Amino acid sequence: MMNPRVIAVRPREDYKLEITFSNGEVGVFDCRPYLDFGVFSELKNPDYFRQVRVREGTVVWPHEQDICPDTLYVESEKSAETFDHKCGE
Repeated sequence: MMNPRVIAVRPREDYKLEITFSNGEVGVFDCRPYLDFGVFSELKNPDYFRQVRVREGTVVWPHEQDICPDTLYVESEKSAETFDHKCGE
């Protein structure tokens, strides 16, 4: 079974991304472990990091850096917040 895909992303402080997944879960993904690897080193620039966008179910930056959507889902810290408004009914 395929993991959920990214439908929204918001950059946060300290090189973290708040990600909303297609199943309604919200998670925080820490990009810091990736910043010293090749093409990802450009993300160390906070202005560039904030240019993150959603494309084709994952996160991307203008110079074509992207992170596998499965990695984003599996390694993100999920919060109790979801977009499923049925909770608590």
